[in-house]
Amino acid sequence: MFSTVFSRLKGLSGLGLGAPLAVLMMMAMLVLPLPAVLLDLLFTFNIALSLLILLVVIYTLRPLDFAVFPTVLLVATLLRLSLNVASARVVLLQGHTGPDAAGRVIEAFGEFVIGGNYTVGIVVFIILVVINFVVVTKGAGRVSEVSARFTLDAMPGKQMAIDADLNAGLINQDEARHRRSEVTREADFYGSMDGASKFVRGDAIAGILILFINILGGLMVGVIQHNLAFSEAMHNYTLLTIGDGLVAQIPSLLLSVASAIIVTRVSSSTEDIGQQFSTQFFTDPKPLALSGAVVGLLGLIPGMPNLAFLTLASSLGAAAYLIAQRQKQHAAAEAERAVPKPTVPEVKELGWDDVQPVDLIGLEVGYRLIPLVDKNQGGQLMQRIKGVRKKLSQDLGFLVPSVHIRDNLDLTPNAYRITLLGVTVGEAEVLPERLMAINPGRVFGSLKGVEGKDPAFGLDAIWIEPDQRDHAQTLGYTVVDPGTVLATHLSHLLQTHAHQLFGHEEAQQLLETLARSAPKLAEDLVPKTLPLSVVVKVLQNLLQEHVPLRDIRTIAETLAEFGARTQDPAILTAVVRASLGRLIVQKINGIEKEVPVMTLDPDLEQLLQKILQASGQDAAGIEPGLADQIHKALEEKTQKQEMEGRPAILLVSSQIRPWLARFVKHTIAGLNVLAYNEIPEDKQVKVVATIGQRA
Repeated sequence: MFSTVFSRLKGLSGLGLGAPLAVLMMMAMLVLPLPAVLLDLLFTFNIALSLLILLVVIYTLRPLDFAVFPTVLLVATLLRLSLNVASARVVLLQGHTGPDAAGRVIEAFGEFVIGGNYTVGIVVFIILVVINFVVVTKGAGRVSEVSARFTLDAMPGKQMAIDADLNAGLINQDEARHRRSEVTREADFYGSMDGASKFVRGDAIAGILILFINILGGLMVGVIQHNLAFSEAMHNYTLLTIGDGLVAQIPSLLLSVASAIIVTRVSSSTEDIGQQFSTQFFTDPKPLALSGAVVGLLGLIPGMPNLAFLTLASSLGAAAYLIAQRQKQHAAAEAERAVPKPTVPEVKELGWDDVQPVDLIGLEVGYRLIPLVDKNQGGQLMQRIKGVRKKLSQDLGFLVPSVHIRDNLDLTPNAYRITLLGVTVGEAEVLPERLMAINPGRVFGSLKGVEGKDPAFGLDAIWIEPDQRDHAQTLGYTVVDPGTVLATHLSHLLQTHAHQLFGHEEAQQLLETLARSAPKLAEDLVPKTLPLSVVVKVLQNLLQEHVPLRDIRTIAETLAEFGARTQDPAILTAVVRASLGRLIVQKINGIEKEVPVMTLDPDLEQLLQKILQASGQDAAGIEPGLADQIHKALEEKTQKQEMEGRPAILLVSSQIRPWLARFVKHTIAGLNVLAYNEIPEDKQVKVVATIGQRA
């Protein structure tokens, strides 16, 4: 029979009907009369439920492990108030028959607990209400309010810490998602507890009001309706009311204590409250020994309860002695384990695991720059590096690899080093306590500080104190913090060496992305038309010439068209550049219809073509004097174009463009070398200068 009932109740719970039925039953108790036997059962259940909730709270490791507690608190409060209404109805209707009118539980609390003396009962009830309302409930409510405020204020910081750990590779996406869920649940829990504490506070107030209402109502019913003597009516109804109040206040006090415990405890993933209490009280023997000594001195004073004091002092002293002995044994065992035992070193055969691969991108910092990286010390560098990677990935058209950051004691304290594929490509020093004021070329005064250079672009700069920021900006300086200096340097180097970061894996990812939108094109390109290695070399050439790979569809279509004719990466790069001419020109000149260009004298251009055809694009046949004259003329015209606020573009034939681009790449900053077929048809070319002097 019991198994059948339990299975049916379990079925109702599985349908989600358990909680609604319980609430409806409590609402029914407010209007339907209950017999005394059922009241006894429900009062006993209420006490057991409150005790169960208190014990669950005590044995819970973290508040979030009992996240349903605010709702349970509300339901338990409603149950208790419903029982108060039901018992008040029985007391007023049947109280004239005697102290057992409302059941054995209320009678027991009225007769046995307070000895049948309603004056003592009122005093005990008031004391319980004061303890519950003034001490426990008020304190728990305040702690809930403060915890909710602090938890909500800390949410953005916790979310940023999770993002930083995710970006640094310390956690994966699933762990980050789990931590974000925990932060949200924690905020919801403490917010709910802030409101739920008001239920307990209101319940304590309701208990006081119900007590006096029941006493006055009972006296009126007993004296006026049932013609009882005032003393008899006072005795019956007051004992019943006090018993009813005590039956309700004890569970209320238990729930208040549970609320206070759950909001004041410190979360632990391994210890409940009892274990934390034992660990923190009985770890150090000195407090116990001193307490025992003070209690023992009090026990020696004449007139004091010597036996009780001395017994307690002896217990505290014995506990302190046992703890001290246990600590000594533990220390001896630790020391014994710490002594190195002679062991024969195992000769391990070397394997490929001992060969560590180099980092694609590495950042090494001196020890004084660690706070820039450490999020616990307010460092924002990791977040900025994430932004640099995101921006470069969008601009270049492929995912820039993660930056592996580590400290290096071999560096000077303020230095950092940037490596690509294990090779150092940049190194500089920053002053973490100062700001860098960069001279953009025109300033209106001087600053006091440590002179230096902008590591990214080599501009003159001064390291200034933070309080000089506003003054430096008014003088025309660009002021940045050390983290921005480092992030900008990293961004510049990654842009410059983007072709070294692009390999077969990145090319395969690009082709897989293309296959989702143009599967036939991706299938025909690799490996039907071209091998992957040729495609990789062409894409690397484009990146080396600062052409982004965002338009991978156009690149793939061009390679698929011309790949059947040649597999020479240089020729394929040239035809791809022609297909991307609109993108290349717009990147240099914007959306202007007119493109100002410099050209070579036709005779000079023909001469260079003949020399390069004969020497195979290595320029070995060009006279040094001629090369020097070309370089000087190009440098002069480029500076003139920049002074006039126009881009410097050298327009030449496609045969000599690759060599000229390499010729000026590292010596004439800002000069763009384009081929004739790279200019879109809708653009108008305006020749602003001609380079034509021959040696």
